[in-house]
Amino acid sequence: MKITFFATLLFTLTLNSFAQELNLGDTAPEFSALADDGSMWNAKDYLGSKFIVVYFYPAAMTGGCTKQACAYRDLKNDIDKADALVVGVSGDNVDGLKLFKKVHELNFPLLSDENGEIAKKFGVPIRDGGSITREIDGQNIELFRSNTPSRWTFIIDKKGSIVYKNTAVDASNDSSEILEFIKNNS
Repeated sequence: MKITFFATLLFTLTLNSFAQELNLGDTAPEFSALADDGSMWNAKDYLGSKFIVVYFYPAAMTGGCTKQACAYRDLKNDIDKADALVVGVSGDNVDGLKLFKKVHELNFPLLSDENGEIAKKFGVPIRDGGSITREIDGQNIELFRSNTPSRWTFIIDKKGSIVYKNTAVDASNDSSEILEFIKNNS
């Protein structure tokens, strides 16, 4: 009896995760979240006027996530010229995002998805959260995240449709790949 219950639960959870996954051509979900500066960032403010690159990353101030964010930072002028904007989304709290942005001089919004709702809307798998300690300005600071999303990237076109989805993101090359895609599909 126990095995049947757990098998049914696993099957139901699996079906639910597939039902929520976004695919190319799907309408992008509406979403908003607190940004690193404490303001409310809302996707609908940009729909219709720009491509929106939404990249999910596991945790601020970690190796791959820092490489990915800094690569987006370094290509920001080119991304702006391609009529696009970038937002990074993680389960980190706003304080951690603020530090991440400051330490690495990031020049685009980082959104705090502490309850995992944005990741769920995009079908991005999430795992438990955690904390890490980093030395910043000579002090050990503990950074907290309530969940850990997988590293996935999406592009929403000006009509609000998903036109790009990458579930096997190479952190170092993500920004150049999305820039090339936007330039070739504008």
